[in-house]
Amino acid sequence: MCNKSIIKRTEIFFLALISLLTVAQTGLLNAQDGAGELVKRENIDPKYTWNLTDIYETEDLWEADFKWLEENYKKYADFEGTLGNSADAFLKAIKFDEEIGIKIGRLHLYAFLAKDLDLTDTKYQALYSRLMGLNTKISTESSYMRPEILSVPENKLFGFLKEKEELKEYDVWLKELLRSKEHTLSKDKEELMAMAGEMARVPSDVFSLFKNADIQFPKVKDTEGNEIQISDGRYYAALYSNDRAYRERVYRGYYEPFETYKNTLSAMFNGNLKVAAFNANARNYESTRAAALDANNIPLSVYDNLVKTCRENADPLHRWCELKKKVLGVDEMHAYDTYVTLFPSVTKDYTYDEGVELVLNSLKPLGEDYIKSLEMAFNNRWIDVYETKGKRSGAYSSGTTYGMHPYVLLNWNEQLNDVFTLAHEMGHNMHSYYTGQTQPVQYADYSIFVAEVASTMNEAFLLDYLIENAESKEEKLALIEKNLNNITTTFYRQTRFAEFEQLAHEKFAAGESLTPDKLSEYYGEMYQAYWGPSMVVDDEEKLTWARIPHFYYNFYVYQYATSFAASQALAAKVKEEGQPAIERYLNFLKAGNSMSPIDVLKYAGVDMTSPEPILAVVKKMHSLLDQMEALLAEE
Repeated sequence: MCNKSIIKRTEIFFLALISLLTVAQTGLLNAQDGAGELVKRENIDPKYTWNLTDIYETEDLWEADFKWLEENYKKYADFEGTLGNSADAFLKAIKFDEEIGIKIGRLHLYAFLAKDLDLTDTKYQALYSRLMGLNTKISTESSYMRPEILSVPENKLFGFLKEKEELKEYDVWLKELLRSKEHTLSKDKEELMAMAGEMARVPSDVFSLFKNADIQFPKVKDTEGNEIQISDGRYYAALYSNDRAYRERVYRGYYEPFETYKNTLSAMFNGNLKVAAFNANARNYESTRAAALDANNIPLSVYDNLVKTCRENADPLHRWCELKKKVLGVDEMHAYDTYVTLFPSVTKDYTYDEGVELVLNSLKPLGEDYIKSLEMAFNNRWIDVYETKGKRSGAYSSGTTYGMHPYVLLNWNEQLNDVFTLAHEMGHNMHSYYTGQTQPVQYADYSIFVAEVASTMNEAFLLDYLIENAESKEEKLALIEKNLNNITTTFYRQTRFAEFEQLAHEKFAAGESLTPDKLSEYYGEMYQAYWGPSMVVDDEEKLTWARIPHFYYNFYVYQYATSFAASQALAAKVKEEGQPAIERYLNFLKAGNSMSPIDVLKYAGVDMTSPEPILAVVKKMHSLLDQMEALLAEE
């Protein structure tokens, strides 16, 4: 509803989780002492660490807000049955809910960040656990509000908005709430759905435990003949190795347990389909896809447009496969050949400060205001840079927390990927900052649908800047390759996942038995269609459906591809038009939820209901391939 308390109280927790799941993982050792051990946190210059006193100066103040919530959340009961009585009663309930939501957001930001600085510190684990427990109680106490508001006649609700000056700015919020009216159940049924929520998470929870804790990978010989245990991290690292035999060994070994347990994994996969179907049917949606997209008010035509346009324009991916096969000098192209670089001699180390300078220089086309905001973040300890013992791996931006600036977590390893991760996360950071600075609480967040636009926009500018300033032909080729790989993984791969996910849900709805072999058959056919005739699709690759956690998020992955296409289109407009396009882009960053995500993008200059931005990415990939082929042809 107007804030995260009524409608999506758990979203403040889920958004941070999604950030962790989607970002690239960094190296294991970076800030080290002379013995090769991780530097202790107290020995790192404070300017490279978070300043959490911006949230709470002392933990006593955190405890004071927590205590206030404990003492006041039961006052929700005072408003039950009154929401349709008068504009005053309606306003009081909304403002109380906002106050609860703002305090939860601030408490969560502090506890979540403090916990992630040292996951072995039980003090902050306990702090976070206490908050999550209280959040569950508050969610239960406030669960009546949505159905009660929706039970009030619409003309009466809009009358409240006209009657009370303070309610006028809730017009968009109310329309968004009413949009879900036909899919909101009665109070007793909503309570029943909530009770079933924990049970509905079983397929996803079981998959997560199996994938991250129980699965046992085999051992293989590394590049030097030493026996090593395969892991997720070693699997991804091996795909970049220039030793092809090693890549193949790890690749085939990695998939062995998925083959062994494919029946169990298909049961989990089908279990998730059953949960999605139950929820969609219970809420009167025509399909699971319609239910998932309706949450962010995204027309099905946007999904259809992406999949159809990508499938019909897979030619540049076919070209890339053929070119890579030729340059690698292999007789057959396999999935384990798709990540290895063609230019292994191009390596550079980057300190964090050098990375900051590169990001600032590359983003100058976005204007003085944007650069000043970035500098404020860099200079005021919004970023925790180096890995220390117990710190959360990977990288993320904390998202929008009303009244607070966002934070970014990094684990700097002095690689080029770290520079791109910095640009990416600062895109999220600036999106959250501008939204939080501009919008009232009911609109001070943005849809998941547009969440990756600002991040990939920054990456696009950084990549173009590095290509323009490359010091050698080899460096330029390596950067063009990175650009091609970005399109391959973020655009085509995620669209392929989206198409497979849609197919699986449709086949299930039609009553087809989705056995492991059938799922593998469908995935293999799709992989072949996207990569083209030069790709050999191994039986291992056909099992990819069994290992992708995003398939348990139900129609989430397509948003990576749409956001990528939107950001490329917006970057091109900024370069072509200058200041007018910059202003539209900054207004996009400031818009939050004051408009639907599709309308926000249209306002910025991109229509995701049309094939145009999708085709623009296709055209860009062809252009990059032309550049690479021309450079390779030079003597």
